[in-house]
Amino acid sequence: MTGSTIAAVAVQVAGLALAPVLPGIVQQAKARLQGRPGPSPFQPYRELRRLWRKSVVDVEGSTFIYRFAPATIAACAVIGVLLVPVAGHSLGWPLGGDAIVLVGVLALARFAAAASSWDSDSGFALMGTSRDQTFSSFVEPLLLLVFAIAALRAGSTDLRAISNAASGTAIWGSAAHWCAAAAFFLVVLAETGRLPIDNPDTHLELTMVHEGPLLEYAGRDLALLHWSAAARHWIMLVLATELFVPHPQSIALRVAVLAVALPLLCVGLAFVETWQAKLAVLRVPRLLAGGTFLALIGFASASIGWPS
Repeated sequence: MTGSTIAAVAVQVAGLALAPVLPGIVQQAKARLQGRPGPSPFQPYRELRRLWRKSVVDVEGSTFIYRFAPATIAACAVIGVLLVPVAGHSLGWPLGGDAIVLVGVLALARFAAAASSWDSDSGFALMGTSRDQTFSSFVEPLLLLVFAIAALRAGSTDLRAISNAASGTAIWGSAAHWCAAAAFFLVVLAETGRLPIDNPDTHLELTMVHEGPLLEYAGRDLALLHWSAAARHWIMLVLATELFVPHPQSIALRVAVLAVALPLLCVGLAFVETWQAKLAVLRVPRLLAGGTFLALIGFASASIGWPS
């Protein structure tokens, strides 16, 4: 194993600690775009430390499902971070770095959140969960379509092969690649709970989506859930860099591109949140359906043949 490979795997593992800084950058960039000083990018770490020092809360009448849901969601986030390759490299897993496994892991975390909401029997938590499940019925097929387009180019569903196939500039001459990039942008917004699909800054229960299932938790449980949400930012934005940001084949240069691209993508999310208002709940499925239609066009184009 070369030094560059070790560095790439080290960055992948470091993502477990670096993930909270990504939503911190989004929040600061959003504040600056709105003319406010904004919080430090490291504010999420302070929030996690504060929550970790507090005691947990057990909802009366809840079972072990409610109690183990935060740990399950956090475990899925850890697996997801370690599945997503950095510079085309990742830790050796028995199941490899398969894209289908990643989709399944993200779905398992969503199922655990939904199960905990049902177990706690909280009206607002159930409301947020029902909306999240509705959106996920569009997001998960859309993510699978994006991976299918990328897999046609790589000849494999392994995320490392897909990342390596996206190296160079030839792939940018394909309409399918552009369609997949636009569709994946909607996936990023949905999975990270950003505007116009969800508002991470809202404190109004009637409009919550991803924050709804978190209402009944406190202390360390809530810290695990907040960290898991930050880990989803890492997973989605690293995937966006590996699959859709132009990068060379050199491992060292690809790590450098990742270090530059992640903050820029966070600023891009902040710009979208500043420019775009939250959509009505019934309009979000239409937006995601439009992304699915675009991805289907890209899949059809890729099936006909990628440019040589």
